[in-house]
Amino acid sequence: MFSRRHFRQIGSSRLRRVTDDWIRALPREKSEIFESLVHRWERAFAMTSVALNDALSMRAGGELVCATQQVELSSVLLGRLSRSLISFCDSLAARARYIEEAPAVEPLSAEFFRGDIAQTAADWNTLLHQIVFGGRPRFINKLKILSSIIGRLDHEFRRAVEQISKAAQPSASWKMLDCLQYDFNTCLRESEIVLKSFLRSLPADQLAVFSVEAQNPPAKRLRLRPRFSRVPA
Repeated sequence: MFSRRHFRQIGSSRLRRVTDDWIRALPREKSEIFESLVHRWERAFAMTSVALNDALSMRAGGELVCATQQVELSSVLLGRLSRSLISFCDSLAARARYIEEAPAVEPLSAEFFRGDIAQTAADWNTLLHQIVFGGRPRFINKLKILSSIIGRLDHEFRRAVEQISKAAQPSASWKMLDCLQYDFNTCLRESEIVLKSFLRSLPADQLAVFSVEAQNPPAKRLRLRPRFSRVPA
């Protein structure tokens, strides 16, 4: 038999929306964790973007050697941020299995991405969201797919930079970097959204442990995540 408390939790979960979680302010301690993580991610991505923009400007000015060096720096910086975000997704997926209240979740939207890699993965997330019931498995599925997209984008970014360094089809590779950066930025925004919804559901007595995990992610080699095939129409 289900208790009244159980039914109240189900009703609360159904009524909650991601937009509600995003608009409402978090309690002070949770807000501090959120702001700290987001600031770190934003700063890292800003450094990556500055390096890439400088590389593009140097290339436009004919400074090809300096442009190549600068774009290689942007790849290194993006790789560091990718590893941090993948560890974050893994940590949230693990903790979400055990917290009592499932975080609010909406699937990734293909229209917010430009490249085939991210769009195809977003389509799969939408499909899974429709056929998998329950907020918890939906939330975990989104984290896994988001993590996969981040790993794939980083891999493709590094491959494009390698092509530029080898002077193999440099024009196409330079053009690809802009699309990859755009989609990575979308993944970063999605990470911020899932973080806030997760913190909304995280019990207060788990905040201290989660804060330590989030601020000091385990060192991992970036592993290539599974590819996604285009979802049939």
